[in-house]
Amino acid sequence: MKIFCGKAGKNLGTKVAKKLNLTLSPVEIFVFPDLEKRIRIVENVVNEDCVIIQSASIPPDENYMELFIMIDALKRSGAASIKAVIPYLGYQRQDHIFRDGEAVSLEVIAKILTTLGMGKLITFDLHSIKIPELFSVPVEHLSALPLFAENIKQNFENKDFVLVSPDMGGIRRIKEISELLENATFATIEKNRDLGNGEIEDKGLNGNVRGKVAIIVDDMISTGKTLVEGAELLINEGASKVYAYATHPVFARHSDKLLQHSKIERIVVTDTIDIPAYSEFAKLEVLSVADITAKALKSS
Repeated sequence: MKIFCGKAGKNLGTKVAKKLNLTLSPVEIFVFPDLEKRIRIVENVVNEDCVIIQSASIPPDENYMELFIMIDALKRSGAASIKAVIPYLGYQRQDHIFRDGEAVSLEVIAKILTTLGMGKLITFDLHSIKIPELFSVPVEHLSALPLFAENIKQNFENKDFVLVSPDMGGIRRIKEISELLENATFATIEKNRDLGNGEIEDKGLNGNVRGKVAIIVDDMISTGKTLVEGAELLINEGASKVYAYATHPVFARHSDKLLQHSKIERIVVTDTIDIPAYSEFAKLEVLSVADITAKALKSS
């Protein structure tokens, strides 16, 4: 097995390679003055099983394009198989048509990846469990929830806590982590979103958090606005403290500042996305999915 990384996969890729007792295979990436990229596979990959680790995080279009070219380069260089580890699958919230005239953007991505020669996709905590149906190749859907459950056990074992889903769409996720925590109680924030501008129109709470530590569990943090507003709602409903866990730290629009000054005590994420130094903040804690990824690659 040979492991390659794009620029958005270096941090996690290095950890995964180390756990598999491998070194990252070099990729030559040259950026032209007009920002086009020329990508070259340096090593001999003839008849080799190859893995590319690359998140489709900000900027998603650029990171996907880099991944597309790497897959094509490996295919042309004679690789026996190509697996793509895309820890954060960009465009996953555009997995179906919301309004007439829209494209199914994620299906476009899926077609490009499979047409180029990706034989298998490995990814984490998708926004919808139906997303794998858009791909014509096997999709291994991994989860950071066991990591989160272990962290919650270590930090809240003797505390009265309640798990909270930030929306009705997260019910499956919250039930799953509840089972990992011996059927811990949970509540749900109900919200309505405007499909035109994406803004939340109104919110309410289904469940009781009064006097308890509220632990929000979500798949991703984008602008952070929904999370911060959810925390304020929980405090207003009587929660003693609020913590948050989310797999993907997308961190768009300077969300680090918003999150740092929020009523949330600590925000736990994973390294499915490389967090640049300028987006780090004091309340942030990062857990690694490297071990989960390495085990998946070893068994696949």
